[in-house]
Amino acid sequence: MTEKSFHLEIVTPKKVVLSAEVSSFTAPGILGGFQVLHSHAPFLSSVGVGEVKVIAGDGGETRFATSGGFVEVRENKVVMLAETAERADQIDVKRAEAARDRARKRLESKAAELDLNRAKAALQRALNRLKIARNH
Repeated sequence: MTEKSFHLEIVTPKKVVLSAEVSSFTAPGILGGFQVLHSHAPFLSSVGVGEVKVIAGDGGETRFATSGGFVEVRENKVVMLAETAERADQIDVKRAEAARDRARKRLESKAAELDLNRAKAALQRALNRLKIARNH
């Protein structure tokens, strides 16, 4: 651990996605994005659909697509409990494109039984995954 690093864990219901010493963590908070650095004040935040950026102590950057969750910052330890978190280089672009197309078709169908909020959320998640996969 370097003098300006802190411990970060990104955890989903299926696995620990990342457990490492890092120098920076940036997440899409519900009320706006935020960045955590060494000695950050304690806080708890909801996280929305968007990009998580992690900078390792050596300066290497890793990006993740997330679909929401919570972040707790306390005593140079950050824990993100995420619904999903996928590394940009591990996103299956064809699967994300198929999910985008399915969501668009559901929204265009305007069927009476359509759960509009769920369909919009599915489209938002798919578009986010595609954006992050293509920009890594």
